[in-house]
Amino acid sequence: MTQQSAPSSTLRLHDTASPMTHRDASTILVDPRSGFNSVTSIFHSLRPPLQLPPVNIPITAADYSLSLLATSPWSLDHTSALINSATGRRVSYSEFTGATVSLASYLQRVVGLTKNDTAFVLCSNSIEVPILYFSLLYLGVVVSPGNPVSTVSEIARQVELCKPVIAFATSSTAHKLPKLKRKTILLDSPEFDTIITTKTDQTRDFLRVDVSQTDVAAILYSSGTTGKVKGVMLTHRNLIAEVSAFYTLKRERKSPAVIFYTVPYFHVYGFFYSFKSVALSETVVVMEKFELKKMLTAMEEFRVTHVAVAPPVVVSMTKSGLTDEYDLRSLERVGSGGAPLGKDVIASFKSRFPSVQLWQGYGLTESCGGVFRQAAAEECVRSGSVGRLCGGCEAKIVDPETGNALPPGKHGELWIRGPIVMKGYVGDPEATSATLVSDGWLRTGDLCYIDEEGFLFVVDRLKELIKYKGYQVPPAELEQLLQSHPEIADAAVIPFPDDEAGQIPMAFVVKQPHSNLNEQEVVNYVAQQVAPYKKVRRVVFINSIPKSSAGKILRKDLRSMVLPGSRM
Repeated sequence: MTQQSAPSSTLRLHDTASPMTHRDASTILVDPRSGFNSVTSIFHSLRPPLQLPPVNIPITAADYSLSLLATSPWSLDHTSALINSATGRRVSYSEFTGATVSLASYLQRVVGLTKNDTAFVLCSNSIEVPILYFSLLYLGVVVSPGNPVSTVSEIARQVELCKPVIAFATSSTAHKLPKLKRKTILLDSPEFDTIITTKTDQTRDFLRVDVSQTDVAAILYSSGTTGKVKGVMLTHRNLIAEVSAFYTLKRERKSPAVIFYTVPYFHVYGFFYSFKSVALSETVVVMEKFELKKMLTAMEEFRVTHVAVAPPVVVSMTKSGLTDEYDLRSLERVGSGGAPLGKDVIASFKSRFPSVQLWQGYGLTESCGGVFRQAAAEECVRSGSVGRLCGGCEAKIVDPETGNALPPGKHGELWIRGPIVMKGYVGDPEATSATLVSDGWLRTGDLCYIDEEGFLFVVDRLKELIKYKGYQVPPAELEQLLQSHPEIADAAVIPFPDDEAGQIPMAFVVKQPHSNLNEQEVVNYVAQQVAPYKKVRRVVFINSIPKSSAGKILRKDLRSMVLPGSRM
């Protein structure tokens, strides 16, 4: 796990992972502006091809990131890998690799974790979490992180899916976990701190594990329109490809980038970034729970150059007068993901921070994060776009009615293919086959178009998921919960636009005869049983829920009641 222990051949034994190289005869017809092939109707990436290790070489995503770290021009003894924004505690890259080895050794020798075990992680952001991730992957253990604000029943469902043998939590979240085969280890305990700071003789105390790139590295959670949470299986190869996509576009710097995380480590955005940041030898400033004033304080104190955020943080930075009170001259770039930013928000941000680049990206849990992103300053000026296709990937825009692939400028469902596409949903072959279709294509469920220059625009959601501050909220789950109330005869939930959250869950409720139920009682009933981001935040009482002859809720009719002419 130290930089010396990473396979020395990793950076010399490469596959060129651009799908274009395997279709030489047809790539002659690829439009150099959009990447569109008029014969196959496939969009190809115009980015540099990925440089990946041959798929048959055993290497973990942790190994791969550390092998790239070893090429850093900066001293690993003096470059901070992690900074606790609240205490100022720093962990150098040398300390990071040492702590990873110490923890991996302890988990192997003392705890008895072995390859293909699964570990459930229920922790807020902390500098210990990425150390844990690297240690577990190094052992071939599958990492399955959950949202620490989830309820006991929500966590029970995730545990049922991933079947962990051990859990890692904090003193504030451990009580939510069921009893597992092995003990629950607390990351905020003195014992854990002792484990990661104990010096380890790697050659004597640690048994090297061969892990295939196609082995599952992580199970992350994605909600479906049925209300049933799904466990997304991501492989080491998926993570390696995402890291490579960033590494091939890295720019030379005089000093390491200092990146502030507001995104949670349990989300695919933060999970993947923990590996990307090591590969690029970035200094990561970690905050346990987002608060704008504390973020701005940390940005000033640690001279932050980059911020990774969800759209609501961009809105807060734009609207709050607090930003004027801090020295943010070090800030170079703000990267936003999770949901598209509105054009008005983008314009306001650029007006307030004229020297800061605002970058957007598009991705899914099922695609291990970003598939399209803005990767250069000139790409950021394409207002409303979420960028161009990442290296090694292909895309199609498919007509939902006919199934035909469409040319640039036409609206249809976005399909993607490449080394970043998930292995499938754990224990759910039906959902897997519905999402992963023939020839390795992943159906995103999003209505999009790609313009003549290869920029992606997200128009609408074919899926019914509500995106609240980047989190997925399944309407069916809330509908089932509402319908369980004794005074509610029927219910439906739709997304309602919100400047800060992107979308909020809005409920249409049919009361039982003679019921005096009011809006606040409905809101409270749901809030007591779900995580905070899933709460219903608006309620409309109506006489009946519009449905098709087959009994399917006509959500468009509901939207037209509150948003006439809306296509959301």
